[in-house]
Amino acid sequence: MFGQIMNTKLPPRTVERLSKYRRLLDKYKGLDEAHIYSHKLAGLLNLTPEQVRRDLMLIGLTGNHRKGYNIKALIGIIGNTIDRQEGQQVALVGIGNLGKAVLGFIRKAETRMNIVAAFDIDRNKINTHIAHVPCFDIQEAKQVIREKNIRIAILTVPPEVAVSTTTLLLQSGIRGILNFTSVHLDVSPDIYLKDYDIITSLEEIGFFIK
Repeated sequence: MFGQIMNTKLPPRTVERLSKYRRLLDKYKGLDEAHIYSHKLAGLLNLTPEQVRRDLMLIGLTGNHRKGYNIKALIGIIGNTIDRQEGQQVALVGIGNLGKAVLGFIRKAETRMNIVAAFDIDRNKINTHIAHVPCFDIQEAKQVIREKNIRIAILTVPPEVAVSTTTLLLQSGIRGILNFTSVHLDVSPDIYLKDYDIITSLEEIGFFIK
């Protein structure tokens, strides 16, 4: 059954898992009165049932011992916890091959993360639409970010300009960055930075399978 959503700040890994729970459960949301047990959800994501139950208890939710968790209700309470009702405005910075791939992936996903602007220095891309997203000159970042109330940026620029671009974004009002550049970014504690380093992830996998 449901309890009151707790106001305490959730650990980052818990938020990450809640997002994964919701995306997995979305495929079942069309079923009437569908339920799922914690051990089933855990098995689908290579977690332990105890971990799943702890995560859901942090958002004020406990399952029914006979039926498990109601899937539609579970999707709803996760959304109420991790989403902003009006959604989040996001900018993609750097429209190379990686940037286009990331943009295409997010545009197809069911999410409240709305990519409303892209930035680049390529004159052939500026003032065009890429995957229905307007592309602006990076020099317009301050104005566009403020006008569109953008708070999050996805960074897919070349490594040599990652630091300077980050400085510009933070000066423009960006509060969170998903960094695909593998460059260390030194930001203040009030900025939420998430690194996505493909090489490090591959080397970690290589180490554990050798």
